[in-house]
Amino acid sequence: MFKIYYTKTSFNLNAKSWLDNHTFAASIFLSPAILLLTVFVFFPIIYLVYLSFTTGSFTNSGIYWVGFKNYWRLLLNHDFWEVMGNTLYFTSAVVIPSLVIPLGLAILLNQTFQFQGILRTAYFLPSIISMVAAGLGFRWLFQNQGPVNMILESIGIEPISWLGDTFWGMPILIILCIWKQVGFNMVVFLAGLQTIPISYYEAAELDGANDWQQFWYITLSSLQPTFVFTLITTVIFTLRSFEQVYILTGGGPLNSTNLLVYYIYQEAFGKFDFGYAAAAATVLLGITMVIVYLQLRNLQ
Repeated sequence: MFKIYYTKTSFNLNAKSWLDNHTFAASIFLSPAILLLTVFVFFPIIYLVYLSFTTGSFTNSGIYWVGFKNYWRLLLNHDFWEVMGNTLYFTSAVVIPSLVIPLGLAILLNQTFQFQGILRTAYFLPSIISMVAAGLGFRWLFQNQGPVNMILESIGIEPISWLGDTFWGMPILIILCIWKQVGFNMVVFLAGLQTIPISYYEAAELDGANDWQQFWYITLSSLQPTFVFTLITTVIFTLRSFEQVYILTGGGPLNSTNLLVYYIYQEAFGKFDFGYAAAAATVLLGITMVIVYLQLRNLQ
């Protein structure tokens, strides 16, 4: 009887020691999330990279290994480099205003005044609207017989084919994306501003610092982690832009508004060249990872 009791006690003590181990407990709680990430994130990424080295056909012909042929095709394809140029221009034009405008709005709305809550809600609303709905709204506004051209005609200006012009198509996409992203970034900056102790500004004012010096040395310095977060999310949001191109321009006219994600979609589901599309998607993944790494490194 004593031996059985001793064994049970030892088992209970061992189980308790395992549960008291923080690493083991963390592994238990994180295992569902790790499993989901493995199934829906890590495995698709690994399969994407593998697919980029194959023909990528999902038909009866099967998948065949072609090595770096798809990447070589990317390097020699003029359309790919044109799309990369469009994506760089689009990303640069969207990210900078999507950080500067929300920061200014957040500083203004951080003050106490009448209708403050209404204005915060109004600025945030675009970020919760579906991109498809927003794209259809912009398409109606900028169509040839749309409200924008009607206003231009009323003041004696010739109507512009906004979505059918190689010059104006991209700016419309940029305006749509900035309008969509400003509200979310504003709320993030507003939350960051409210974490800055008011005593910092009081001390700076006593030391004779003007408004610009307080903004530069206190506000921007304290908002560095928030700024990096908004920069990363905005870059990712911009690089994965697809719906606005699909709804507004379809990549045209003459490939002038074609972005990398839409180009991948065309190659994969328009031409069924999955291996080549996977190579382009792998390039996009690599670019995104490098940008995020550099931004996180600057945060340290």
